[in-house]
Formats: sequence, C-alpha cells, structure tokens
Amino acid sequence: MAGIEVPLTRAGFGQTSRRDLWWVQPLVVFLGLSAFVVYATWAAFQGNHYRFGPYLSPFYSPELFGGQSAWFGAKPSWFPAWLPFSPAILILWAPGGFRLTCYYYRGAYYKAFWADPPSCTVGEPRQCFRGEHSFPLTLQNFHRYFLYIALLFLAILATDAWRGFWFNGHFSVRVGSLVLVTNVILLGGYTLGCHSLRHLTGGLLDALSPARKKVYTCVSRLNARHMRFAWLSLFWVAFADLYVRLCSMGVWTDWRIF
Repeated sequence: MAGIEVPLTRAGFGQTSRRDLWWVQPLVVFLGLSAFVVYATWAAFQGNHYRFGPYLSPFYSPELFGGQSAWFGAKPSWFPAWLPFSPAILILWAPGGFRLTCYYYRGAYYKAFWADPPSCTVGEPRQCFRGEHSFPLTLQNFHRYFLYIALLFLAILATDAWRGFWFNGHFSVRVGSLVLVTNVILLGGYTLGCHSLRHLTGGLLDALSPARKKVYTCVSRLNARHMRFAWLSLFWVAFADLYVRLCSMGVWTDWRIF
C-alpha cells in the first residue's frame, strides 16, 4: 500500500484544549525507558560479574561465548578487536528488537521521545503524519519474527531459573532463585500476551476449535494486561541483572530460605 501524508489541523506544538496533566504519562515513559536503556547499555558492556553460583544474568543468557560455561567457548576470533568484548553484545539484539518493535512500546516511545503525538489531541511538532510507511519504521513489521526468537529465549531463561535452585548438586531455595523465577514469570506474561501471538493463535480464523479457543482466550487475557507486564518485566529483568551483579561483587548476600 502506498504511503500518504495527512495534514494536521492543530497549529502549534503542545496546543490542546485538554486541562488535565496530559504530559505526565509521556514524561514518565521517557524517564523510565531512558533509565533502562542507560543501565542495560552499561551492564552489557561490563562483560563481568554476570554469574554468581548457578545464577546467570538474563542480560547474558544464553552465554554463547565468554566464560567456561559458554556454549561455544571463549571469545571468538572474528569479534572486532576495537570493540570491548562482552557476551551480552552478541544476544541482546534479540530481546531488544522484540521490545523495540512491540506494539505497546511503539505507541509509548513515539509519544515520549518523538512527540508523535505527545498525547491524544495534543499538537505535534510537525506538519503531517506519514505513519510507518518509510524506512526505518518499515522494519517494525519484523515484530512477529522477533516473537519467535523471544519464545526461544523464554525457554532458555526458564532453564536458567531452574538451575538457580541447584547449589553444588543440592536443591536449595534462595533469594536469587526466586528473583530468576519471578523474571521468567513476568517475561512470560509479557511475551505470551504479545499482539502477534494473539493473532497467530486465533486472529486468522472465524471459528476456533475448543483447544485453540482456550489458547486464544489465555493469550487474550494476558494481552489485556500487556502494558502492565511490559513495564514489570522491563524493571525486573534489569533488577535480576543487578542482583546477580551485586552478589558476584560481594555487595549483597544471597540469603538462603531453605
């Protein structure tokens, strides 16, 4: 479909008849996403303190190259010499791409970072609306493919969470174990409530089989809370990395529950 430009009728940026605090939500989104991007970028380039006992930071999972437990051994020879090596750099593009192209996040950061628009019925700092018909916004259509990778990552993180209960061959529940399990639960709520997954499970059909209808209903219920899971999972995945990192540095103690 060819793109079209739709003229905007509101004259000035921020012009609106609204009397509520419409600017609070985009401001909170801007601050929240900015804080996460800054922390995630810093943590990804550290390349250390991402393991503690059986715990592996979700920012570094799966660990393809790097430590002794990496899937394919130490630092690969093809990695650019000018770039600081970190196992996280090799894998964070996948979950990052999934969130960047997410339908909810797109609406959120378009408003917060590009003021497109800053809020409903508030004037934009541009003369026309072009939608997502031009590069690079056409790449947002890859969201469905990032979903497939995200489901694989979810299974890997669930395996990491299970390993987080085993210490020297013995089963034990510690605070870090629960941190990693909570991370999988929140990421599962976010990923399994994805709009693309809802479309795949039943959006193509007019009539669903009983089994498929149950799956579609479950995904739809999670989808109704997609924004909530998007923020909770974003906060918790950063906290899980921070927890493993501070335990590895000896700053925090990983208390044993039983």
